[in-house]
Amino acid sequence: MLPVSPLILRVAVAGPLPGLFDYLPPAESAPTSLVPGMRLLVPFGRGQRVGMLVETAGHSEQNGDRLKSVTAVLDATALLGPVDLALIRWAADYYRSPLGEALFGALPVRLRRADARLDPGSPGLRPTAAGLNLDVAALGRAPAQRRVMECLRAAPQGLAMPTLKARLGSCVGPLKALRDLGLIEPCRVAAGPAPPAAIPDAPVADPAGPVLNPEQTRAVAAVSAALGGFAPFVLDGVTGSGKTEVYIRLIAEVIAAGRQALVLVPEIGLTPQLRDRLAHRLPGPHAVLHSALPEAERERAWHSAAAGCATLVLGTRSACFVPLPRLGLIVVDEEHDASLKQQEGFRYSARDLAVRRAQQAGCPVVLGSATPSLETLYNARLGRYRRLHLSQRAGGAQAPAIALLDIRGQTLSAGLSPLLRAQVEAQTGAGNQVLLFLNRRGYAPVLTCHDCGWVGACPHCDARLTLHLKLRRLWCHHCGWFLTTPSKCPDCQGLDLRGLGLGTERLEEELQAVFPGVRLARVDRDSTRRKGELDRLLAASRSGEIQILLGTQMLAKGHDFPGVTLVGILDLDHTLYASDFRAPERTAQLIVQVAGRAGRADRPGRVVLQTRHPEHPLLKSLILGGYPGFAEVALTERESAQLPPFGHLVLLRADAPDVEVPMDFLRQGRTLALRLLGDLGETGVAVSSPVPATMERRAGRYRAQLLVEGPERLGLQRFLASWASKLWTIPRNRGLRWSLDVDPQEML
Repeated sequence: MLPVSPLILRVAVAGPLPGLFDYLPPAESAPTSLVPGMRLLVPFGRGQRVGMLVETAGHSEQNGDRLKSVTAVLDATALLGPVDLALIRWAADYYRSPLGEALFGALPVRLRRADARLDPGSPGLRPTAAGLNLDVAALGRAPAQRRVMECLRAAPQGLAMPTLKARLGSCVGPLKALRDLGLIEPCRVAAGPAPPAAIPDAPVADPAGPVLNPEQTRAVAAVSAALGGFAPFVLDGVTGSGKTEVYIRLIAEVIAAGRQALVLVPEIGLTPQLRDRLAHRLPGPHAVLHSALPEAERERAWHSAAAGCATLVLGTRSACFVPLPRLGLIVVDEEHDASLKQQEGFRYSARDLAVRRAQQAGCPVVLGSATPSLETLYNARLGRYRRLHLSQRAGGAQAPAIALLDIRGQTLSAGLSPLLRAQVEAQTGAGNQVLLFLNRRGYAPVLTCHDCGWVGACPHCDARLTLHLKLRRLWCHHCGWFLTTPSKCPDCQGLDLRGLGLGTERLEEELQAVFPGVRLARVDRDSTRRKGELDRLLAASRSGEIQILLGTQMLAKGHDFPGVTLVGILDLDHTLYASDFRAPERTAQLIVQVAGRAGRADRPGRVVLQTRHPEHPLLKSLILGGYPGFAEVALTERESAQLPPFGHLVLLRADAPDVEVPMDFLRQGRTLALRLLGDLGETGVAVSSPVPATMERRAGRYRAQLLVEGPERLGLQRFLASWASKLWTIPRNRGLRWSLDVDPQEML
C-alpha cells in the first residue's frame, strides 16, 4: 500500500513577508475541519506568529522532514470566505504587497494578534420562560417595556445588543426594569442570518424623503435597472445636487430585496452627518467602521457585517474588505479624494478595489463626486463606466458665482482684502453666514528670531516647525515631534521671536479683533480634537448660531450649511506651482468643493478667491468652463505627457536612517529591472534613476524613490510580477524599508 501523502497547509504569516509557508496540520485537528480563511498559530523562526490558512496542498516543495506542525487553530470557522480571500489575493497581487500584510490588514485589530480568540457570540438579551408566557397587555402602562418585550419575543433565541439598539434606540431604562422583573436575561447571540429589517411601532423616520427632480429620477432608475449584475456608474453631480438622496433611494431598494449595501467615504469627519442621515431614512441595523472608533466597537460592527446582520456598512477605505455575504450595491462617495488611497504598508486604492469587488459580487458600484477624478472621467469617456449627470442643485438652489480677486499690492487685514472684508461685513450684517477657507492650521507656519534669523526647524525632518500659540508648542506636522515654544532665541538669546505667515489659529484671533461681537468658530484638526466637538460645531453652524465659519479642508466636502451665502478662499497660491503633476487637479477639486458650500438653500451664494496669480491657466479654465472645462484641458495635457490615465506609474520607495542606504538599494533595484526588461522584451516600460524624495528626511529617516512608467497596464504588471520577487533577493542593510506603490497618488 502506498503511503498517504500528508495534508500541507499553506499559510500567510502576518507582516511584510513574501510568499506562503508550508506547515503540517496539528495532530489533534481533523483535516476536514481546516479550511482557508482560518487563523493559525504557527512556529516561525525562534518564536511563534499568527498566520492565515490560504490553501491546502497534497505535497510541499520543502523537505518533508523540515516541515513543522501548526501550534494551534485559533478559529472554529473561517473568518474570511472564498470570495473575500479571492478579493484580497487579487489586491495583494496587483499592488505587489505581501499577502500576509494584506490579509491581516483586512481584519479587526484584535484579531491580528495571536492571543485573540473569537467569542462564541455577541452579547445580547433574550426572554426568560416567564417573559415568553407573559401577557404583554399587562405592560400597557409601560409602552417602552412592551415594545422591548414584543421585539424579544419575536426572536426567542435572543438579539445582539447592537441589533436591539438599532431597532429601539436607547432603551436602558426599560431593559433594566424588565431584567429586575425577571422577564429577560443576558445571553450570547451566535452569528446568523439577518434579522427582520424593522418591526411594527418602530418605523424608520421620514422614509419617503424629498421629491426627486428629473435628473435624480433618471439616475435612480438607471442604477436600479442594473441591480443584480455588475455595472459601474459615475454619479457626476454638482455640489448640492442631491447625490446623497440618490444613494438613499438605491440603498433602500437593495435592503428591501434582502441584500446589503456598502458605502465608502474618504474622511472620518464626513461619517457622522452622513451616518445620521442614513439612519433616519434606512432600516437597520447599520455598521459604522473607521479608525476613530474604539477597537471593540469596530470589531462588533465587522462581525455584524460578516454575519449578514448589518443591512448597511458605512466606513472609510478599509471597509472595502469587510465580508458581506449578501452584497447588493457599493457606493463610493467623493471618489476623487486622495484619502481613499492607503499611503503606508499595503498601498491599495479603495475606490479601484470597490470596482473590482462589485465585479466579483455581481452588483452595481456608484462612484459619486462633484469633481470626478481624471481617471474616472477617462473611464467614462471610453465607455467603461456609465456617466449619470446631475447638473442642477436640489430644491432649485442656484450654483454660486466664483470671482477672482487680485490682491497684488493690497494691504490685508486678518487675511482679507478690503473688498472681501466689506463683503463679509455686509453678509453678516444681513443675518447670513460666511465661510472663510484657509488650508493651513496652527498660528504661523514659521517662528523666527528677528535679531539673528534663527528659524524653528524639526530635528528629524526637512521641515519647519509650525507655531501653535494656545498650546505653546512648535509642532512638526510631518512626524509629530514638538517642543515647548521658547521664550527667547535658542541661538542668540534674543527676545524678538516672530511668527511668519498665517494659520487658522492666528486668523481666528485677528478676525475676532476685526469683527468684534460676531460669533465665530474655527474648524480644524486642533479645534476638534475633543470627542464630539466636530459634531457640536457643525450643528451650531447649521442652526445659525455661528456667523463666520473658519476652517481647513475639513469643511470642504460633504457638509451642508444652508445659511452660508459667501465663501472666501484666502490663499491657495502655493498649490498652483507644486511639483506633483496631480497638484492642478487637486487644487481645482478643492476650489470647487469649498465653493459648493455657498448658496445651498434659497439664498444665492457668492465665492471670492483671493490670488496673486489671476492669470494662471488653472484659474482661468475654472472660471470660464467650470470643473468640466478644467478637466478637458487637464486631460489634454496629461495625454501629451503620457501621464495617468494615459500611462501608468509605479514608485519603488526606500528609506533608512543612513542617507546612502536607500539610494544604494534603489540603484541595485534599477540594475535588476533593466536586466529583466531585456529578458522579457518589455520595450515600453521605462525605469528612471533613483532620486531623493522631495522631503528627503522625515521622522529621522532618509527617503528616496525610483519611478517606473509603462504605456499599458498589462505589460507593466508582467514586469512587476518578476521584478517584485527579485527585489527581495537584494541584501538588506539594517534599518532599510522598501515598498512598491502601484498607481501612486502622492509623488513626494
